[in-house]
Amino acid sequence: MDKSLVKGLNLLAALANSSEARGVSDLARELSLTKSNVHRLLQTLTTQGFVRHNAERGVYEPSLRLWELGIVVLARVDIRRVAAPLLAELANKTGESVHLSVLDGTEVVYIDIVESSHPVRAYSRVGRRTPAHCVATGKALLAHAPASVVAEVAEAASRLGPLTSHTITGRAALEEELARVRRLGHAVNRGERSDTVRGVAAPVWGPDGRVTAAIGIAGPAERLKPATIRQLAPAVMATASEITRRVGGVPPNQAAEPAAQPLRATTGLSTHRPRRADSSS
Repeated sequence: MDKSLVKGLNLLAALANSSEARGVSDLARELSLTKSNVHRLLQTLTTQGFVRHNAERGVYEPSLRLWELGIVVLARVDIRRVAAPLLAELANKTGESVHLSVLDGTEVVYIDIVESSHPVRAYSRVGRRTPAHCVATGKALLAHAPASVVAEVAEAASRLGPLTSHTITGRAALEEELARVRRLGHAVNRGERSDTVRGVAAPVWGPDGRVTAAIGIAGPAERLKPATIRQLAPAVMATASEITRRVGGVPPNQAAEPAAQPLRATTGLSTHRPRRADSSS
């Protein structure tokens, strides 16, 4: 492993995840590196166009080069383009935030989001990562992942520990939950990442017969009660099934695909400023 490359990538990630420009000493403390090492890495990244240096303030920030590369990668994710109108339709029908996620290691990454129009809603952002075992889209993806991936996620969950009283941390419990997801065709988040947020998700299958993404909705626990989740689950599964069809995916049992359920679009929005809960679909 090239240690200098790893340090440089970690440094670039730290800058990208910061809300403001950072100084050398600040970055050195966060990454447990010497200031001279950080300064040398920053000079290389600046030379290559990935970082901008504000000499007057003595701080560094990522350039648009990162965004340009990200756009190129996202353009290859055809499922995002295909799914976009269906995400919007599902958000309109359910009134909740809708997420399209993919699995990366032990985490899910949100590659597209349609926010709820409710003033109180689940909130996330494109590109955000979250532990796969404690959100609905993550469990929908894990339910059809190789055993080695599930084992890796279970180990990571054990190290992380419980985030709420509902968080699954043991491998046996996780495997039992994933078997339930396979049986029902959808996954449910019962407040496993945040007590105040619940969600429901279903897998999207690719042309190779493997799950490539998951679509889910998330909202405040006070609105997404168990009975409401049972009502919304068929619409989520139907949307996942339609995305699968449009990308030429091959589900394991097409005869079991759910039919779309008519739902009323949510109305009656409050005039108060929106409050956002951490997203967990």
